[in-house]
Amino acid sequence: DTTFDVTPLHHVRIQAAFQKYVDNAVSKTINMPNEAKIEDVATVYKEAYKLGLKGLTVYRDGSRQEQVIKVAKSEGGERRKPGTLAPRPRPNITRGRTIKMVTEMGNCYITINEDEYGLFEVFIHLGKSGSSAMAFTEAIGRLISLALRSGVSPQEIIKQLKGIKSSTPTRQDTGDVVFSVPDAIAKALEKYLKGGEQLELLPSKSRSLMFRPILKPGNEKEDSGREQDLCPECGGVLVYQEGCYTCMDCGYSKCE
Repeated sequence: DTTFDVTPLHHVRIQAAFQKYVDNAVSKTINMPNEAKIEDVATVYKEAYKLGLKGLTVYRDGSRQEQVIKVAKSEGGERRKPGTLAPRPRPNITRGRTIKMVTEMGNCYITINEDEYGLFEVFIHLGKSGSSAMAFTEAIGRLISLALRSGVSPQEIIKQLKGIKSSTPTRQDTGDVVFSVPDAIAKALEKYLKGGEQLELLPSKSRSLMFRPILKPGNEKEDSGREQDLCPECGGVLVYQEGCYTCMDCGYSKCE
């Protein structure tokens, strides 16, 4: 946008806003389009007088051979409009991997495909078809795919999703902590970009979470099967003391 995109009357009102608090005369050029007529110039001066301006300069576009601001025009004589991005079409064949991540909402399967130009699309499966979890993860996958197909860097997508926290972090078989479903998606993208091997599509018989039970004083039997809680801030282990869960790593505390 240039100064010619501001209407002449708005130029006058901008100058008046400054003049209101200044004793000396404020100088400003009122740029007018090439098709401006004598009546248009008269309207500008009348508005300036009504607003109490002490001086005014009017310039009509193209009235001099050389000028400071030139607006590029297309061959048809119209101003060029900003372009819009269009996602590249999907090829018939893509290649990719499916990565399994454990989240607080269950096992999340993230399929990442690429074409000849790089990452192309992401499919996310979490929960049963028709469930709320499946609906919002499908939406995230569609938006990520649209961004990738429109030329957005995968690193920028990872930057936006990584570190988003929920109330219940989970620990993976590798020992890594996943803070939420969006965080799991970001870390799956990172794993794919680093050339990590594809994980199993089917859950193994053993539990994927590496947890030890938390035992409350006096309730050992009742809580013996409870999975260990992780800190929602840093992913560290929460220790139950005097009615509160406390993280020894960052100091986070939650009391019942």
